[in-house]
Amino acid sequence: MLIYKIFRAPEWDALRADGSTAGAPVDLADGFIHFSTAAQARETAARHFADVAGLWLIAVDADALGTDLRWEPSRGGDLFPHLYRPLLDDDVRWAKPLPIKDGVHQFPELD
Repeated sequence: MLIYKIFRAPEWDALRADGSTAGAPVDLADGFIHFSTAAQARETAARHFADVAGLWLIAVDADALGTDLRWEPSRGGDLFPHLYRPLLDDDVRWAKPLPIKDGVHQFPELD
């Protein structure tokens, strides 16, 4: 199963340059890296990244993260995937830009 992380361009660039990241500022504050499922990603973008251009959608294989990935209740009681270790460049299955059209981020087809 793939899970998804939305990064601003500088955050994505830093992961590529450094080979790992502890995440975005919200992740650093919370002590884990926030991910979303395919069903949750669009709402995450709308709630937390409205009108933010230059975003990247990162796909990661949840099973490959092992016990460092925990499913915890969040928005509306839904279980969200949270990673309790740095995200490695090697963890990333693919990355695609999230362009905005008519005020809405345009997502690729998600698994």
